[in-house]
Amino acid sequence: MEVRQRVGALPRAGFVCHNPQAEPPPNMTPAIEARGLAKSYGDVVAVDGIDLAIPRGQFFGLLGPNGSGKTSTVHMLSTLVRPTRGSASVAGHDVSRNPVAVRGGIGVVFQELALDNNLSVAENLRFAGLLNHLSLKDVQARGRELLGLFGLEERRDHPVGALSGGQRRALDIARGLIHRPEVLFLDEPTIGLDVPNRRRIWRHIERLRAEERITVFLTTHYLEEAADCDQVAFMRQGRIVRSGEPGTLTRQLGHWIIEVEGEEPAALEQLLVPRLGHCLADGERLSFRHEADDLAPILSLQRELGPRITGLSWRRPNLSDVFLWINEKGLWDRLPQPAEVTTP
Repeated sequence: MEVRQRVGALPRAGFVCHNPQAEPPPNMTPAIEARGLAKSYGDVVAVDGIDLAIPRGQFFGLLGPNGSGKTSTVHMLSTLVRPTRGSASVAGHDVSRNPVAVRGGIGVVFQELALDNNLSVAENLRFAGLLNHLSLKDVQARGRELLGLFGLEERRDHPVGALSGGQRRALDIARGLIHRPEVLFLDEPTIGLDVPNRRRIWRHIERLRAEERITVFLTTHYLEEAADCDQVAFMRQGRIVRSGEPGTLTRQLGHWIIEVEGEEPAALEQLLVPRLGHCLADGERLSFRHEADDLAPILSLQRELGPRITGLSWRRPNLSDVFLWINEKGLWDRLPQPAEVTTP
């Protein structure tokens, strides 16, 4: 059987198209699966019926503005809150019917650190391991392994309160991995860290993925962190509105993002939209898509506009651009649709 679909325009929040009459064997079941998953708090709808099917070993990113439903989704999948409706399974277990088994198969790193500042690095890992029913021997062996992976060996006997912000975050991730989970949830794992520490944390996570082959579910406001994801999904107002591979989504924007600045942006927008198409306006800066790789028309435009502009630049599209165009109502849907591909 063949399923024909458009790259970058997958069914809502679906990542694995399959025949519902022929379920895959157990070792091929998704690491995370959700159908119609929803959460309401009184009259406030936080998540409005999403579908997910994330394969084992995949690096998946859930992206969106504040209040879009990302954290509520993670809370449901990690059994911290019960869904209002719909169903979900994680690591092969139903989140509502068997939450204890789900917790045994996942590691969770939330925005707020889950460490005891009065304990040492090694004691925090020992405490987390014993909570996950590991033997003391296994805790010690796994602790040494993780401290090596995250570069914390020399800090093992230091109190957490004496660590830098980046070291604490590295230890918090190690804590979530002590019991070798199948799925690791990272909810804004580098929030509040400076750029060098963010990069250092991601080098650790890349090593982790290469060595342990676990499924990673990421939420982040730093869009560049999601560029290496196998799949990303964008949430808005509790719904997944777009999904696909990061490269496919950025290519759909075209070859270049053209940014024009001027002291009279409204007049520039009126002049340029008929020639360059729809734009995003941010103060004195206007952003346009340019589908062709040839920049000659843009250079010609620069000479033509002359003193009417204070700046003109161009760069390749990235996930931040995808985020902005998706969240500008209606603009993404006006983009040219990619060619159809056949997925077995």
